[in-house]
Amino acid sequence: MYAVIKSGGKQYRVEEGEQLAVELLGAAGEVELAPVLVVDGDRVLATPNELEAARVSARVVDEARGPKVTGFTYKPKTNNRKRWGHRQRYSLIEITGISAGGARRASATKQAPTEEPAKAPAAKKAPATKKSATTTAKKAPAKKRPPKKA
Repeated sequence: MYAVIKSGGKQYRVEEGEQLAVELLGAAGEVELAPVLVVDGDRVLATPNELEAARVSARVVDEARGPKVTGFTYKPKTNNRKRWGHRQRYSLIEITGISAGGARRASATKQAPTEEPAKAPAAKKAPATKKSATTTAKKAPAKKRPPKKA
C-alpha cells in the first residue's frame, strides 16, 4: 500500500516506514497528512469522496537544513553588486501509517436504480402582460462612416 501526499506545495509518494524531508512543519510530534491518492493493491482511491476518511500519519523525527544556495546580481557601469545566500530548512518525517478509511470500491457501493415516484405536473403560469409602447421604443440605426478618400 502506498499513498501520494501533498506538503509544502509538493507531492510525495510514500509508503509506511519511509523517511523523507518535507518543507518545515511547525508542529513537532505526530502529524496527520491528507492524501491525494491511495493505492492498496488493485484498489485506487482518488476522488474527494473516497479520500474523505483516508489519512496518512507521520512522526516528525528531526529538523535539517538543505544545501546552501548562493546568488550574485551585477549591473555593469554602476558599481551595483549584491551577493546573497539561502539555506532552506526541512522537517524529516517518518510515515507511521496509511489508512484508507474503510472506503469501499465504487462498484460495490452502486446499487440497482430504484423507481422514483411520478411527479405531479407543474402548475401553469399566468400569461405575461404587454409592456407599454414607451418602454419598447426602437433605437435609431447607427450612422455609417463616410467613404475613404483615394
